[in-house]
Amino acid sequence: MSKLMVALFMTAGLALTGCAVQREAPTTAKATPPAPISKEAYDTAVRNAETQYKTDKDACSSRSGNAKDICLEEAKGKEKVAKADAEAAYKATPKAREDARIARAEATHGVAKEKCDDLSGNAKDVCVKEADAALVKAKADAKVDRVAADTQQDSAMKQADARQQAAQDKRDADYKVAVEKCDSLTGSAKSTCISDAKLRYGK
Repeated sequence: MSKLMVALFMTAGLALTGCAVQREAPTTAKATPPAPISKEAYDTAVRNAETQYKTDKDACSSRSGNAKDICLEEAKGKEKVAKADAEAAYKATPKAREDARIARAEATHGVAKEKCDDLSGNAKDVCVKEADAALVKAKADAKVDRVAADTQQDSAMKQADARQQAAQDKRDADYKVAVEKCDSLTGSAKSTCISDAKLRYGK
């Protein structure tokens, strides 16, 4: 009976451990950045953005007053964002991704300010200040993320350089040991030993 209980407890323990591992696994996985798009795909995205802008701009002609101004600002912002996104996807650098986020923030800011024109007095002033504050915050967040990405990239390069240097140092150390062992030999045997060591360690 006691053996059966022990077996049951062990099975339950293993099951719980398995669940814990399954729960923890997703959190340790790192998201890989998307692969850069081709120059052709980038050019196509830019052309599509320009075509869409013309369509959106024409659609604004039926409006008037501030509604038209808002519509035009939305069309302009949409084009700017699409082009910045295309460039970010093409260059695939932290700076390009930051620029795309800033373009999106500026587009949102432009539309928000246009909408403030429907207000007056202090309400309008507050509206503009809120729009400006949102832009400042968005730019600040974009910069922080870009610096973090740059730091990671720089760190990865430094690690790669360090690994390469370490491998070289190890080869040099092994070469010195091999040559030292050759000192116990004489004549052609010693020469052959040194030649083999040089060949093996790339000297």
